[in-house]
Amino acid sequence: MTRQQRFNHIIAYFEEAMPDPETELLYDNPYQLLVAVILSAQCTDKRVNMHTPALFGRYPDIPALAEAEYDELFSYIKSISFPGNKTRHLMGMAKMVRDDFGGDIPMTVDELVKLPGVGRKTANVITSVVDNQPNMAVDTHVFRVSARLGLTVRAKTPLETEKQLIKYVPTELVYKFHHWLILHGRYVCVARKPKCGECGLRPVCPYYLKVVSKGMG
Repeated sequence: MTRQQRFNHIIAYFEEAMPDPETELLYDNPYQLLVAVILSAQCTDKRVNMHTPALFGRYPDIPALAEAEYDELFSYIKSISFPGNKTRHLMGMAKMVRDDFGGDIPMTVDELVKLPGVGRKTANVITSVVDNQPNMAVDTHVFRVSARLGLTVRAKTPLETEKQLIKYVPTELVYKFHHWLILHGRYVCVARKPKCGECGLRPVCPYYLKVVSKGMG
């Protein structure tokens, strides 16, 4: 099986099993999504969703967040990982959006990565979720799952993974593809003990064929 054939099989599977994948972060607009994605770094979406309603109630938009005081903002996110850094990132991000982008969340990767707390992964998430742009966000789930499934070969960094995936995924499906891998990695192809027994991708999965099935024999 060629790599393109493997991609085609996996895409066909997900299009039937998960036709409309979406982020599990709760948001109503690009501002809320950007804040939620910044908060989600090395933290679960579930925990972030527990805290954002109160946070957005107090800081409903960029102007409000840009005027936030450190101690008060910190109090809303103190149970999220790295609250100190994220408080500073949110304050800096809001001020830059207000001062440099007229209060509107920019919608290109090059502009987004200029914002405090926004790396390439976050920028790819924002542009693909809000605008369906063909940008591939690579988090730990995507990095792990794409390697296990044989979609990437010896990719050592998220950027290498992103470039290899983009090469084989149809442009119009890129914004969906990273959600498919994230959700598959979160609930089926988990890190320590993947649930191969309930995975529909076993027939084309090198990890299952080379590691798991041989261990069963």
